[in-house]
Amino acid sequence: MVDVQGIWDTEAMTGEVSPDIEVAEFAGQLFFRLWRAAHTRTAQALDSIGLTTTTFAVLNVLGARGGTIQQQLSTDMGIDPSAMVKLINQLEEAGLAQRRRRPNDRRAWEVSITRQGQDTLRQAKQMASDVEDDILGGLTTADRRRLLALLRRALASAPPQPLWRADEADQD
Repeated sequence: MVDVQGIWDTEAMTGEVSPDIEVAEFAGQLFFRLWRAAHTRTAQALDSIGLTTTTFAVLNVLGARGGTIQQQLSTDMGIDPSAMVKLINQLEEAGLAQRRRRPNDRRAWEVSITRQGQDTLRQAKQMASDVEDDILGGLTTADRRRLLALLRRALASAPPQPLWRADEADQD
């Protein structure tokens, strides 16, 4: 039997966890533990370049799209519009993104990544990749490919969810 008292305690989660701890045979619990390890390490790495995991996610979408309408970005990522404004403000203040009125619709804001944002995004992606390599280091390249394929297949059959809930956007 696993003692669940304190399981959500952030301080308890930052310590070393013995590999022999019993884990229930539910994929969700294993996903959570892997996510927690990856998220914590990624957050620490990104902090060194002034990003949070959420601002990294927004910058990553901007990098992939080149530019987008702020409201559409908010909708697509599942982030409350007022929280998205704060996130884009942070990226703008750091020189990583820019916002301008859309020429054909003055009510809409167009957001794009800057050259400095592209450089920072490359660095952040490398950091995230390094963390992933560390987390999945016990798997062969073929195992990792299979794992990603299975996760994508499972995700495709899962009910759709936004990437972030509004209350998560400010918690990084």
